[in-house]
Amino acid sequence: MVNLEWYRTFKSVYKNGNFSLAAQELFISQPAVSQQIAMLEAHVGYKLFNRKSKGVEPTEYAKLLNNLIIEALDRLENVENGFRAKAFNANRLITVGVSKHLFSSIGSGLISQFDYIDFSFYENDRLFELVDNKKLDFAIVTKKYDTFDTIQKEVGKIKQVIVGSNTIDTTGFKTNIELEDFDAVEHWLNEQKWYSHDSGIPHIKLFWLHVFNKKRPSMVPNFIIPSEYEMLAVLSKNKGIAVTWNCNAKPFIQEKNIQLLWQSELMPSTEVFLLSGKKDQFNTAFQEIEANLKAILQ
Repeated sequence: MVNLEWYRTFKSVYKNGNFSLAAQELFISQPAVSQQIAMLEAHVGYKLFNRKSKGVEPTEYAKLLNNLIIEALDRLENVENGFRAKAFNANRLITVGVSKHLFSSIGSGLISQFDYIDFSFYENDRLFELVDNKKLDFAIVTKKYDTFDTIQKEVGKIKQVIVGSNTIDTTGFKTNIELEDFDAVEHWLNEQKWYSHDSGIPHIKLFWLHVFNKKRPSMVPNFIIPSEYEMLAVLSKNKGIAVTWNCNAKPFIQEKNIQLLWQSELMPSTEVFLLSGKKDQFNTAFQEIEANLKAILQ
């Protein structure tokens, strides 16, 4: 029966021309190298190496054997290394940073892919700083960074929308949107109870700027809940409206807990990026996270 370790040892001895160097490379003892070469010689029926004063010299049959097996052995080792890298990335603890407002809709989707994840909640610039300083393995950000020390790939786009509780009558509101009567639309919005995740109402300001061309909305938030997911959960049980990312609103709308009031074409999309340091051991994990986020944001 062929033992692949014999051929792996043969390859190392052939390359290094020395049993001791082969033992160091393979992390086994020199007697073990000698034993495996002896067993391979007995198996093939030919002497493979002649001893010299410094190391060993391959015989003509060893040269022939090397030509026959080297390509197949390299392919086999590449496959083995690939599986090892995948297992390493799947089973080790990885650290992932994400905004707390995007965790439930985007970050939590990674839990099914890995056994161990340590999540951190920060905003874009802090997340970039942590990855750049190698204090985080990965970060999910909504801002493009120029750097030579990190890898950044776009995984999708998100957009802000206005949502409301199911108890709100939106007939007149949606009619005014179709008629492009934005004064009436703005007036209706100002009369509603507003929910926000931030006292600075950044989402609402951005929406007003792009849709109504006004830097300052005239509305005042009634309730400030510092997490978009929790804000939407509370909104689903009470009356009011909110501006939120469409990815956060999607599951609530699908489950008919809230309704989509307005998805304006005037609102620009925001790119979502996966950010990581340049580390070879993260290649497989990066690809898995990238594919997972693209599936969520498609």
